[in-house]
Amino acid sequence: MKKEMLTELKPQIMLVWKLSLPAILTQITTIAMQYIDSSMVGALGANASASIGLVSSSTWMFGGVTNAVSAGFSVQTSYALGGNHEAEARNIIRHGLLTALVLSLLLCLLGTSISGRLPVWLGGDATICPDASDYFFIFSLMIPFSQLVSISSAFLQCCGDMLTPSILNAAMCILDVIFNALLIPRFGVAGAGMGTALACAVISLLMLWCCCIHNPQIRLNRREKYSFEPEILLRAFKIGVPVGVQDVAMSGALVAATAIIAPLGATAIAANSFAVTAEALCYMPGYGIGAAAAVLVGRQIGAGEPVLAKRYGNISTAMGAILMGITGLLMMLLCPAVFRMLTPVPEVQELAVKVLRLELLAEPLYGVSIVAAGALRGAGDTLIPSLMNLGSIWIIRLGLAHFLVPALGLPGMWIAMAIELCCRGLMMRFRQSTSRYYFQKK
Repeated sequence: MKKEMLTELKPQIMLVWKLSLPAILTQITTIAMQYIDSSMVGALGANASASIGLVSSSTWMFGGVTNAVSAGFSVQTSYALGGNHEAEARNIIRHGLLTALVLSLLLCLLGTSISGRLPVWLGGDATICPDASDYFFIFSLMIPFSQLVSISSAFLQCCGDMLTPSILNAAMCILDVIFNALLIPRFGVAGAGMGTALACAVISLLMLWCCCIHNPQIRLNRREKYSFEPEILLRAFKIGVPVGVQDVAMSGALVAATAIIAPLGATAIAANSFAVTAEALCYMPGYGIGAAAAVLVGRQIGAGEPVLAKRYGNISTAMGAILMGITGLLMMLLCPAVFRMLTPVPEVQELAVKVLRLELLAEPLYGVSIVAAGALRGAGDTLIPSLMNLGSIWIIRLGLAHFLVPALGLPGMWIAMAIELCCRGLMMRFRQSTSRYYFQKK
């Protein structure tokens, strides 16, 4: 029996890895863009880095809304494709693209309208607020293009096409380097925002073409009758809203954390920003495997195979924990060299190394939380996991930070983060093992 199970398990593990690898490469290119921006801006000094670090958590908050839109429609697309209902999948995609366009334009208007005051609200020093405002204004203009990249990439992944988004994201990274090299010397911090925005705009149009015109499964057919179905929007709302509320509230918690850190000064803000950027390299396997897990689980549930869906979720979670443990260990050894690359300021380098090493011990359980959430999202289980994540970051992380930061400075924030990530991983694994969503009829 064990031999039969092993024979069955090996191709399933290989399938998870096959789908995960391009998604991981996509994460690498995304993170590479963060490294590029950070290193190029870091050469301008600690204040320039701090100006981006001050508003970075706010950019993640807006990104959470775009991710929610993508999740709400991509999960439904996975179900439809898993059940071989391609026409239904294309109708879902039409609804998703229109909804994404409207919401992203509203976010763009909101972001541009608050960009002038946001750094002040966050408690930023007067020396960094102008650059922070300019950067956030440019980011806000980029939101519609970023939304198109996110949702088109998600739809392609639902078809099992992880390679195309990976290639296009790699191209976006190359364009980012080129545009940054041209614009940062002339415009400073604002030039970094312009370079990223231009790269995102170009790739968003290519990604949309691949999704809507080139892909044989989901390309939109003008001959097909388009019908507005409120049920699609309602299901997207039920799936996406918990994800969006979670991402926005978690980003809000990061904004609150930034406000706690801001009084520590520009060196602490810059070190915190660089440490967050460096840590992103560690959790790229988690988000890559989590994306693959959502696709595999969703398609198996759509095909009426809930037991197999749950098995793929478990395989993915174990793989994410192992790989993030390995990347965390590597970063613990390599982070001094990484920070020397990102910033020439010795004080920032030293503090960033100190705080990042405190948190890296939690990477395996952080991996569990990321991948388990992806598998549960593929099953349509988003509400309870979102509430767990919110409780974890708002109660545990910020609660501990209020006591530890005044006493320990920036290391106190990262100790609180490490404890919270361990708790989150354990909670998410418990939810994954007990969720009944795998067995609900879709």
